[in-house]
Amino acid sequence: MNLWMNGKYINNTEAGISPFDHGYLYGLNFFEKFRTYKGQVVLFQEHYNRLISRLNQFHIKMTYSVKDILQVIDHLYQHDKEQDRIYLLNVSAGVYNNQLQFQSKYNNPKVIVYHTGLISRKRGEEKEAKWIQADDDYSPIENRFLGSLTVENLETVEGFFLSKKGIVTEGFSSTIFFVKDGVLYTPSLTSGITSSVIRQWVIHTAKQMGYRVVEDLFIKKDLEDAYECFVANSVEELVPISNIGNIRFLGKDGTLYQRLHNAYIEEILKTVQKGE
Repeated sequence: MNLWMNGKYINNTEAGISPFDHGYLYGLNFFEKFRTYKGQVVLFQEHYNRLISRLNQFHIKMTYSVKDILQVIDHLYQHDKEQDRIYLLNVSAGVYNNQLQFQSKYNNPKVIVYHTGLISRKRGEEKEAKWIQADDDYSPIENRFLGSLTVENLETVEGFFLSKKGIVTEGFSSTIFFVKDGVLYTPSLTSGITSSVIRQWVIHTAKQMGYRVVEDLFIKKDLEDAYECFVANSVEELVPISNIGNIRFLGKDGTLYQRLHNAYIEEILKTVQKGE
């Protein structure tokens, strides 16, 4: 048993979704991905709020509270002999009398929580990056999938996507950050990327540390002129980039990377202590 669906704990083989579900038919399906630390989720309220914001845009009612979902995660964690995992909280619009047209409101979505094993990488381990050119207008989901097919080892290589116009966007599942002249740079949301929870955390924390943060549109040369580069996501945390092609960065020795990395570890410890 490693899956919860609309109030029931079931096995993978019992899970199913109707072909009339509007998440399946029209892509009205939204999720948050994160991991646990001793059964606790860092910044879970922010993950939940981000999901609710997207659901509200499409008039999809979330039928479970923060407390409900946290109880589900705790139950799965306890059942799995207290092993930390990667979790997905997924909400699909649901079925409406087998209707194929859009509805004005979705009050009975399918809500699923399931987990999978953690990635076998050491915290702070460096990755190299590879430029990946999008063939069309930047579409995060499509480009992440197609781009991943060009990389042999996703555990050690991060794809850096460029839009058709050559604008730096994001990694496979990460936000890109780079440092030059003491300033932290990251692609603007106007580039087509999504605003992840950890992206907002990094920006906020860097500003609190006194760093200037610039969100803008950048080309390859802007990033290649930097001396620090790292990516961030809610599963792998902050990952230092060693190089992109022949361009070398400071990697795990980068000053701002180290400061933010240590601050995120403190965030983890605070979350775990709060849950004890």
